[in-house]
Amino acid sequence: MIPVAELHARRTKLVQHMVPNSVAIIPAGREVVRSNDTHYSFRQNSDYWYCSGINEPDGVLVVLPKQGELPEQSVLFVLPRDQQAEIWHGRRLGCDMAKEIAGVDRCESTDDLEYLLVELLDGRSDLYIAQGDDTWFSPYLAEALSELRAGKRQGMQAPERIHDLNTLLHNQRLIKSPYEQEVMRQACKISADAHRRAMKFTQAGLYEYQVAAEIHHEFAMRGASGPAYGTICGSGENACILHYTSNSDQLKQGDLLLIDAGAEYLGYAGDITRTFPVSGTFTEPQRKLYKVVLQAQEAALAVLKPGVTLPDAYRACTQVLVAGLVELGILVGDTDTLIKNLAFRPYFMHGLGHWLGLDVHDMGNYQVNGKPRPLEPGMVLTVEPGIYIPINADCPVAYRGIGIRIEDDILITEHGYENLTATVPKSIEGIEALMRAGR
Repeated sequence: MIPVAELHARRTKLVQHMVPNSVAIIPAGREVVRSNDTHYSFRQNSDYWYCSGINEPDGVLVVLPKQGELPEQSVLFVLPRDQQAEIWHGRRLGCDMAKEIAGVDRCESTDDLEYLLVELLDGRSDLYIAQGDDTWFSPYLAEALSELRAGKRQGMQAPERIHDLNTLLHNQRLIKSPYEQEVMRQACKISADAHRRAMKFTQAGLYEYQVAAEIHHEFAMRGASGPAYGTICGSGENACILHYTSNSDQLKQGDLLLIDAGAEYLGYAGDITRTFPVSGTFTEPQRKLYKVVLQAQEAALAVLKPGVTLPDAYRACTQVLVAGLVELGILVGDTDTLIKNLAFRPYFMHGLGHWLGLDVHDMGNYQVNGKPRPLEPGMVLTVEPGIYIPINADCPVAYRGIGIRIEDDILITEHGYENLTATVPKSIEGIEALMRAGR
């Protein structure tokens, strides 16, 4: 459970950025049908979890700043206790328990949502709600606003202005509190241990899905809820498919295996990529190309600190990466000219990284006032350069069909950064030593 003091601090911070006489509404997630009358495993809406700590579907959180003599308050709606429903589908928290977990001022049944929503919105001039998604809650909100507008003669007042809650809440989520940082360390530790296990397990003749199963087993045994995203185990040419998730091919001697996998722990994601030889030993061409990617990542990491931007790190990365591709004969020409002409993009087609948190591609703007956002202490991001050489590339034959990516999770600190995933080896010597030990 998220500590109540942490939840209070999050809601208070949100209220401080809302305009006076406003109200914010955050709906929970809903169960999604998988087939007929079965559902996918429930995963809570990240914003609702962040502000309430409640892991049940169909709830609603209403946050109200102080208005006149009315104090600031949080009102939570949760599913009512229902003996018959709970026999079939599992226990519900009910209002008393949910109120205690979330630390809210009021907790009501969702059975009363329709009429109480009108009461909570009445007289508020501004409404904050996530824009762009037509959710299950949209009809409830539309009905409440319609009723308030129709009751204007009776003194009822609907909010006059609607703001996108994402603008406030997602930028708030971008800076992780000390509690969040500690949870993310644990998510990254579980993820790192799973990668180490996969390295020791891997050998020719196994299937990609068997390696993925080892990773998922480690997640489960360590208390994670499961993968934070679709696990990628791409061997050979499959490593050149950025979001390869079929995981169906057999591992072959002489191939590399690219694994991109992370655990979700208390809602927070780890996200690690390692690339290593199925045989346990890099071939000479694999070794040379791998060193280019590793040196490019190290160049990017070297510049990370508060005030630096992601484009700054990207430039440092590409300078090393392109110089390495030229040295190997994969690109031909002057390094600076090749960078200016984006000649490397067929081999490194994605960005350097992304925010990490409750969502694996976490929320928060990458630009502020049209300029790249400077890094701040408390931000967590991935750094993941890669080189992907298509099988038909116009380059030396020895490098064709090789895909390599190296990804770590980085917490920005007051004076630099902390690598949350450093316990997974990424040097050639470290990888080969761990794989030997596993065998």
